[in-house]
Amino acid sequence: MRGFYTSAMPEAFVFDAYGTLYDVYSVTARCESCWPGKGAPLAQLWRAKQLEYTWQRSLMQRYAPFSTVTREALAYACEALGLDLSLAQMEGLMSEYLNLSSYPDVAATLQKLNTRKAILSNGSPDMLAPLVKNSGLAFDAVISVDELKIFKPAPQVYALAFQKLGIPREKTGFVSSNCWDALGAKSYGFDVYWINRAGAPVDRLGFKPDRILKSLHEILL
Repeated sequence: MRGFYTSAMPEAFVFDAYGTLYDVYSVTARCESCWPGKGAPLAQLWRAKQLEYTWQRSLMQRYAPFSTVTREALAYACEALGLDLSLAQMEGLMSEYLNLSSYPDVAATLQKLNTRKAILSNGSPDMLAPLVKNSGLAFDAVISVDELKIFKPAPQVYALAFQKLGIPREKTGFVSSNCWDALGAKSYGFDVYWINRAGAPVDRLGFKPDRILKSLHEILL
């Protein structure tokens, strides 16, 4: 779906990390190994609370690094599902976030993009740096909200990408599989590509993505 998209290729692409480049549900196998039969519901609730806590902390103006938020979300999810969580299991599951699988089309797509490429993520540096290194993906910049102490979709987060790259917002393509994130970027003024792998409807937030795609590879088309 092309929407209001024009044919000009952006001068830079800014990518969300979690759920867009890296599959947050690749933790499911480790969850399942700890609690057979509970892997999928645990991974889903863990992710849901992780996001919820970022929004709540931003509204409360009580920032904590994404690594802390992720730990707290895991602890909540385990308690909610009645799962005993040991320190060793906590550390093992947290280590999975440093080795998340990238989606199958990510590496090839990034290699074919002849533009500047950056990550803009809620992830804290202690999570993002090892993840990017371990994945072997290359970027011109890896930008964390930790510098601002507030999470997406706060507009100043998207402004941080402009400040770091120095490319006008209307010439920057923002790519996310999270619709709320894509629309936050659109509200700021980026040219937005929503990777809608699940075929979900657009969130009702007053904006629409410039392009709605089924896979990351389609940004090349």
